[in-house]
Amino acid sequence: MVWASGYDTRYLGPNEHDMKVISINVNGIRAAARKGFFEWLNGQDADIVCMQEIKAQVRQLEDTLYWPASYDCHYCQAEKKGYSGVAVYCKKKPDKVITGFGVDEFDSEGRYIEACYDRLSVASLYAPSGSSGAARQASKDRFLDIFPEQLAKLKRERKNTIICGDWNIAHNEIDLKNWRNNKKNSGFLPHERAWMDKLFGGEFGYIDAYRVAEPETRQYTWWSNRGRARENNVGWRIDYQVITPDLEDRVRGADVYTEEWFSDHAPLTIDYDYSL
Repeated sequence: MVWASGYDTRYLGPNEHDMKVISINVNGIRAAARKGFFEWLNGQDADIVCMQEIKAQVRQLEDTLYWPASYDCHYCQAEKKGYSGVAVYCKKKPDKVITGFGVDEFDSEGRYIEACYDRLSVASLYAPSGSSGAARQASKDRFLDIFPEQLAKLKRERKNTIICGDWNIAHNEIDLKNWRNNKKNSGFLPHERAWMDKLFGGEFGYIDAYRVAEPETRQYTWWSNRGRARENNVGWRIDYQVITPDLEDRVRGADVYTEEWFSDHAPLTIDYDYSL
């Protein structure tokens, strides 16, 4: 269910055609708000903001803070309280907003919302994590089996697509600090990485927008709250903006913001040479 409020690959600086897209797993939107997330967001002038792991029912978000006046705001909550959920804020009102991708196991957990424009779709996705045990890994594996149907559908229906989100998989060794010790752990399992190979440049035919701008940068987007992972930069890159090939030449720059901490994830910003 949805609620609404009404070509150079390096960064070249802003121009009139720039579209700024931010993705962040907020790990609880109310907790992120207490840590200054909305004050930071107000200064970003983003065109589209995708959030994951809202961890709130919409009735708990009555404060105007959660409905910024400069955006058309849409939420998709999980049936389970305090769990999952996604959102998308759009400066330009979408032609329509779609929640879910037609699979109840995942739609009931509030894992997908899509803002549709004439030539572009931007989705916020929170893919399942398998780190808590075998049952959740099995659910994650079912998602990996099913979601390619949605990927194909998006390519059929829209020439241009951006899927922002926490995909809960680090693709390559460069994408996590302790890769040698995580080969048997969820998020870096061989079959998960093989699935990402198919997603990026393989049979699914999508592009990792961050790697277009930063092909060799070792940058993470998530750090464990245990130990001193953040302080020592022992992280994982599991948050992506996944784009269709037609957008590859329109990526102008990428940034992962780590000067402030609103969550255990950092905001990922991509600038595109694109006008809605």
